[in-house]
Amino acid sequence: MRIIGGAARGLKLADLGAGDAQAHLRPTSDRVREAIFNLLINGADAIEIEGARVLDLFAGTGALGLEALSRGAAQCTFVDDGASARALLRENVARMRAMGRTKVFRRDATRLGENRGAGFGLVFLDPPYGQGLGALALASARSGGWLDTGARVVWEESAPQPAPEGFLLIDQRRYGETWVSLLDHMPA
Repeated sequence: MRIIGGAARGLKLADLGAGDAQAHLRPTSDRVREAIFNLLINGADAIEIEGARVLDLFAGTGALGLEALSRGAAQCTFVDDGASARALLRENVARMRAMGRTKVFRRDATRLGENRGAGFGLVFLDPPYGQGLGALALASARSGGWLDTGARVVWEESAPQPAPEGFLLIDQRRYGETWVSLLDHMPA
């Protein structure tokens, strides 16, 4: 896996290695990340990545949030409760020399609690497939004040998902076994 665009383009990310079977790490492929960022930057409802505050839920290796940082995002907060994922994530943050622009939380993304800082305008959501955790994480982020009004959410799943209450589905595309939905957070 590599960073595919921006200032850190070509940076090799940490290998998963044999990994921890219990971690269920499933990093977003380079091809899908490229498609996601093309959609975000060039789509009909394009957004500005430069200066964005990014929230990466179920962060895993952090590839999506790090890609956003490479493309000019100001800050990224990564949330994952897996020890293997956080170890890889910290290694990737160090490789990118992005320590001052990142925060890593050991937390269940479906129970975020109250946000004590500014909201986020771009959210990546890549939950374990088929467990219904994506909608729970979005509800938690919304109720806890983690999302700016009009925040864009990129949600990866194994099958099309309806937009949860409070979100508008902007686009939905299939990349192999992965469905990517782009949502717009509606005001409460």
